[in-house]
Amino acid sequence: MINNTLGIGIQGIQTGMQGMENAARQIARGGTDGPRGSADGAGGLLEPIIDLKLYERSVEASAQVVKTADETLGTLLDLKA
Repeated sequence: MINNTLGIGIQGIQTGMQGMENAARQIARGGTDGPRGSADGAGGLLEPIIDLKLYERSVEASAQVVKTADETLGTLLDLKA
């Protein structure tokens, strides 16, 4: 069960990092993937900036899952010893 939890956490980190890379790439291009003169007033940058923050939070949550699973595994090993 711990291995499954670790795997889910690691997969979440990888997915979040890929999303952050894509959002950062869109920001670096000036949001040119979207329509010019969009309602956000920043040339289409609002959505990738929001996406970047959401993916950042996703990575943080997944890292916490990995940390908790690691601590649990350490506690179980300590009890077994």
